[in-house]
Amino acid sequence: MPDYGLDLEFGVFPSPEAARHHEVLELAQLADVLGLEHVSIQDHPYQAKHLDTWTLLSAIGARTSQVRLSTNVANLPLRPPVVLAKAAASLDVLTGGRAELGLGAGAFWDAIEAAGGGRKSPKESVDALVEAITILRGFWAGEPGRLRGEHYSDHGLRPGPRPAHDIPIWLGAYKPRMVRLTGQLADGWVPSMGYADPADLPDLNARLDEAAVAAGRAPQDIRRIYNVFGQFGTGSGLLRGTPTDWAEQLTDLAVGAGMSTFIVGTDDPDFLRRFAEEVVPLARELVAAEREGGESAPAPVDAAPEAGGASQSQRTATVAAQADSGFTAQQLAIPAHLVEVHDYLRAELDQVRDIVRQVRAGHTSVGSARSVINTMTMRQNNWTLGAYCESYCRIVTGHHTNEDRGMFPHLLRSDPDLAPVITRLHDDHEVIAGLLDALDRALVALVGDPGYGSDGSRALDALSDAVDELTESLLTHLSYEEEALHDALATHGFG
Repeated sequence: MPDYGLDLEFGVFPSPEAARHHEVLELAQLADVLGLEHVSIQDHPYQAKHLDTWTLLSAIGARTSQVRLSTNVANLPLRPPVVLAKAAASLDVLTGGRAELGLGAGAFWDAIEAAGGGRKSPKESVDALVEAITILRGFWAGEPGRLRGEHYSDHGLRPGPRPAHDIPIWLGAYKPRMVRLTGQLADGWVPSMGYADPADLPDLNARLDEAAVAAGRAPQDIRRIYNVFGQFGTGSGLLRGTPTDWAEQLTDLAVGAGMSTFIVGTDDPDFLRRFAEEVVPLARELVAAEREGGESAPAPVDAAPEAGGASQSQRTATVAAQADSGFTAQQLAIPAHLVEVHDYLRAELDQVRDIVRQVRAGHTSVGSARSVINTMTMRQNNWTLGAYCESYCRIVTGHHTNEDRGMFPHLLRSDPDLAPVITRLHDDHEVIAGLLDALDRALVALVGDPGYGSDGSRALDALSDAVDELTESLLTHLSYEEEALHDALATHGFG
C-alpha cells in the first residue's frame, strides 16, 4: 500500500465516563500539554454511564489551547444534521477553529430505537448519511437550506453561526458502500482496531482510493485516522511491546498502510505520557527516515531561555552544542521534547504577564481583560481571570506531578548520582507550587475587587508581585532542569 506522505498526528480516545469526569478532563489537558494533536470522544447518547459528547467536548475546549477536538464518531440517527451542524460550528467558534467531526451512519439499532431514533436499513442509513453531509456542508458555508430529502430536510433554513475554519468530516466506514462514500465525500477515514485490523487495511484503502479517483479526488486528500489500543510490555503482538516496538509498528502502519493519524484508547495518564514522550517522537523520526530513504537528521530544537530571557540565536547555539555531544537523533529527541513542553509553559506565562500589563496600564478594565482571554490560547469555563489562572496552575502542577511520580524516580534508579539534581528539582516544585497558589489568590482577589481606587490599586500591586515572583522562579527552574537532565534523558529516556 502507498504512503500518502501526510504529516503524522497523534491523539487520545478517553472513555467519557460521568463517574470519572475530573480524570477525563485532566487527561485531555495532559494531552494538550504533551503536544498531541487530538482528543477524540465516542458518542453513544443511550449509554447511561457516558457524559454527553458535545457538552464534554465544550468543557475540554475551555481547558485546552492547542489540541483538536472531535467526535469519534457522532451518532447521526440521534443527532439531526442541522442540530449537529450548529453544535460543531459553535464548538469551532468557541475553540478558535479546533473542531473536527467524526460521523457514523449508525449502529446498535436497538439502543438507538430505545432512545427515540428510528431504525434504518443499511441502505437507508447510508442514504441518510449522504443527505446529512449535504446539510452539514451547506450550513457551514452559510448557504440557505434547500434540501428536501427522504430522511432529512433543511429547506428554508437560515444557517449560522459559520465555523471558524472548514470543519473536516471523518467517516467511520467498513462496508463497501460506506468506504466508497468516504472516498467520494469525506476528509478523513476513521477505522478502529478490532473492526479493521492491519491485515484488512490494504483492501479497504484500495477501495477508498478507487472511489476517490473516480470522484476526481486525489487519494491523499483523505486522511487515514486509526483508533488503536494496546499496552506496554514485552509481548510480541501488535502494540504489546516496548515503546520502541510501538514506534516501529506505527511506522509500518504509516509507510506501509497509509495511516497518518493514530488515536490511542487509554484512560491512564502515565501510559499517555509515555506514549507521547517516547513513542511519538521516535515514530515521527522513523517515518521521516523511511521517507527520506535513510537516517534522518535531528531537527533543530530551541533550548530554554534563561530567567532573564535568552535570545533565539543563543538558544539555538546551545542546542547545537548539545547535538554534537555524541548522542543519536533518537536520543536527542527525548530532551528536546521536554524543551517543547517547557516552551508551552513559558508561552502561557507570557500570556498571563501580558494581561496583567494591559490591566495595569489601563488599556483594558478587568472586564475587558476577560474578553481578551476569550481569544487567548487558554479559554476557560467562565471566562474570568480567576479561572484562567486556575487552568494555568493546574497545567503546571500536573506537569510537575508527572515528573515527580514518573520521570524523576526513573532517572534516579537509572543513575543514582543524579540525587542532588533530583532533590533540587523536587524542592523547586514545592516552591513553585506555593507561588502558583499565591498567584491564584491574587487573581481571584483582583476579580473580586472593583478594579479602581485604592482597593483596585492594591489588588493590582499584589497581582504584579505574584506574577514577577512566579516568573523568576519558574523560568530559572525550567532552564536548570533542561540543562541538568539533558544527558540523562538522552541516555535513559523518560521511563
